[in-house]
Amino acid sequence: MQILRTTSENIDFQNLVKKLDIYLAEIDGEDHAFYDQFNKIDLLRNCIVIFENDKAIACGAIKPIDGSTMEVKRMFTLPEYRGKGLAVSVLKELEIWAKELGYEKTVLETGKKQIEAVALYKKCNYSIIPNYGQYTGIENSICFEKIL
Repeated sequence: MQILRTTSENIDFQNLVKKLDIYLAEIDGEDHAFYDQFNKIDLLRNCIVIFENDKAIACGAIKPIDGSTMEVKRMFTLPEYRGKGLAVSVLKELEIWAKELGYEKTVLETGKKQIEAVALYKKCNYSIIPNYGQYTGIENSICFEKIL
């Protein structure tokens, strides 16, 4: 297994995100268009891709929210590789990277319908916080934070 730090210009990251968007469109249904507007990847400078035998199988990214906070974005593992701890590995690497860059905490939003994602963040010691930014007042959203 190889962990690559890259940017959103990486084609493997882009291909995984396309699969993520297809997956989320199915789960979110009519809400997908709302969430999709906040998930553009063209400006992401801190992306992780995990490879197994040169195949990209999992990804995630962080982006600055303010001087002390990074937001976790675009977390995805190919379905056939789930249950192997890859999402935990991506998340830990993103947290390490954020801390190396001088950030104090990470925040993220996920949908309440994404039961596996909610379980992942709780397992990784993220705390539920009031919905922030564009997610304030959005019933289907659940937001988390972790002090690094």
